[in-house]
Amino acid sequence: MTRNGDDGDTGSMSAKEEPGMRVAVAGGTGLVGRHVVEELKAAGHHPVVLARSTGVDLVTGTGLDGALAGVDAVVDVTNVTTTSGKKAVAFFDRVAHTLHDAGEQAGVRHHVLLSIVGIDRVGLGYYQGKLHQESVLKSGRTPWTVLRATQFHEFAQQTLDRVPGPLAVVPRMRTQPVAAREVAQRLVRLVSAPAQGMAPELAGPRVEQLVDMTGRLLRARHQRRLLLPVKMPGATGTAMTGDGLLPAGPGPRGSQTFDEWLTLHTPHHAHQGG
Repeated sequence: MTRNGDDGDTGSMSAKEEPGMRVAVAGGTGLVGRHVVEELKAAGHHPVVLARSTGVDLVTGTGLDGALAGVDAVVDVTNVTTTSGKKAVAFFDRVAHTLHDAGEQAGVRHHVLLSIVGIDRVGLGYYQGKLHQESVLKSGRTPWTVLRATQFHEFAQQTLDRVPGPLAVVPRMRTQPVAAREVAQRLVRLVSAPAQGMAPELAGPRVEQLVDMTGRLLRARHQRRLLLPVKMPGATGTAMTGDGLLPAGPGPRGSQTFDEWLTLHTPHHAHQGG
């Protein structure tokens, strides 16, 4: 496991990088996956996208053995849209076992998984699935690295999309959002280096309140919706409004703020930072 203090030594990591690796990207057509594919190409590697659109079903394993032939490493950024702990655990269990078993047979030398900061402190159903996914990875024989990252800047829009209509129900939550592209860049650095177990947590440059983020997003896009902030009940709500989803220690930090991201994604609308 790499010490936090060693994380900033990008020079030593670069010296260990292996150019021209074949790297499979599970979920390579998703939000982060598309960036991972681009960053792998920019680094001189050869990405292999594992997705239904490329003939690979990670739930059933169809097409997976052929896709992993000659692959050196795997980056897993798979996702499922659910708030149910039961559904999340079932999905990540199936995908993790299918991917890891096929990877071992193919001789994959490094498996990198994207996870979420705070999943062991905040009792949301989806996080139960991510914790299970981590445990499956750790129990396998393939050398592994887990990168826990905070929510992406897109999380504000994703929150609004969950309840369409004039009323926007937004949980009270402190987060330190990070750019999806910066997460992808970090994953590519990690997969290019030796496995290190639990990597230092990645977060954005600034702590934000999700309610404020969604309000700024609505104003920037001139969308009229009534914001209804809600606190999740019990220990989960207490953790979300406190430090439960913030990094627990030092580690790499992204540079793009939410307001900078918002400006880039709403080029025709001026907005006020909050």
